[in-house]
Amino acid sequence: MIFTANTKGLGGELTVPGDKSISHRAVMFGALSKGTTSVTHFLKGADCLSTIHCFRKMGISIEEEGEQLLIHGQGLHGLTKPSGWLDAGNSGTTTRLLSGILSGQSFSATIHGDASIQSRPMGRIMEPLKQMGAHIVSLNHNGCAPLEITGGSLRGISYQSPVASAQVKSAVLLAGLYAEGITSVTEPALSRNHTELMLRGFGAQVDICPEARTASIHPEPELWGQQVQIPGDISSAAYFIAAATITPHSEVLLRQVGINPTRAGMLQVCAEMGADITLLQKSCHGGEPAADLLIRSSDLTGTVIEGERIPTLIDELPILAVLACFAKGTTIIRDAQELKVKESNRIAVMVQNLSAMGAHITATEDGMIIEGGAPLHGAVLESHKDHRVAMSLAVAALQASGETRIQDASCVDISYPGFYGDLQSLFR
Repeated sequence: MIFTANTKGLGGELTVPGDKSISHRAVMFGALSKGTTSVTHFLKGADCLSTIHCFRKMGISIEEEGEQLLIHGQGLHGLTKPSGWLDAGNSGTTTRLLSGILSGQSFSATIHGDASIQSRPMGRIMEPLKQMGAHIVSLNHNGCAPLEITGGSLRGISYQSPVASAQVKSAVLLAGLYAEGITSVTEPALSRNHTELMLRGFGAQVDICPEARTASIHPEPELWGQQVQIPGDISSAAYFIAAATITPHSEVLLRQVGINPTRAGMLQVCAEMGADITLLQKSCHGGEPAADLLIRSSDLTGTVIEGERIPTLIDELPILAVLACFAKGTTIIRDAQELKVKESNRIAVMVQNLSAMGAHITATEDGMIIEGGAPLHGAVLESHKDHRVAMSLAVAALQASGETRIQDASCVDISYPGFYGDLQSLFR
């Protein structure tokens, strides 16, 4: 796909797609509940459709009714053995959270996925789930999918996670629904808490201690279907925040974006860099806060992004690297080793592509160093079929001279079908 610079500014308003993390969980928790769960503003990206496909294969009826998604739950023990493999596609969330659920079932199942999933580390969930008594085998004997999981009798554990990962935490807590005794997870830093908030809403007894970075769950609750209103995905909003900030003469309004504190690190960093972002019309549904975001173009200065803030913006680091290219001074990203095991090695891929555009950017073992202010120019860029890389590079192209061509640009459908059309709609 070919992109050229925007010189007239961006303007208008958008409602970005529903939050991907919450969309996954709405389907999963609705399936494990009694009664019907209705979901509005569900993200119909490829990853979330993979979750729907997996649960339909296990006997859950899921239908669309107008703007609502209806999940007809069968309770904690209502899933049935699938015929054939469960295909998680490109979705790490589907793979890891579903592994926790399958660990407590009375049948065996195998989770498969695409080439990316088959190279992403699953040992981080296999280890605690095995401690609980689950039987999980990596069929390629490399700690990656496909995973064969045989459900059985589980016991609660107190798990000290070596990584701050909502997917690891969620996998263990979901297995804890079926375990004997309380299951708890303690993290080195606080990861996103959508699982804890939503499970509480469905009726589970979840104890949260943010100061200790610990979440605990009691087994065998009665979960009941809920009405779930999903806010806009801040990870999707991030591209428009960046685009409006770096494009002169811009003013963009993003409607009802989720601003959960465990996800809103992007907003904090942007404020520190000098971005002009105003929060309006704040609301809260199911414990998930949201607001309209008004973004105006502004001058930026470099900053340091590190430490416990990293889990709150891990998916936004590629677009923050783009923002840093337009900031005055140096931006340092560190403590972000997790970027190496996403859909691509996002450190290497972003450095390679932004360097090709003329940016002064250097990879480090755990992040990047960006010297802002170097003018960018068009180039032929490789997305490596990574949706967040492709969208970040499209934003960079808005202020790059000449023509930019992004290979495999359609990979954005994983999380944001219609992204390029929405971006184009803001051109003045």
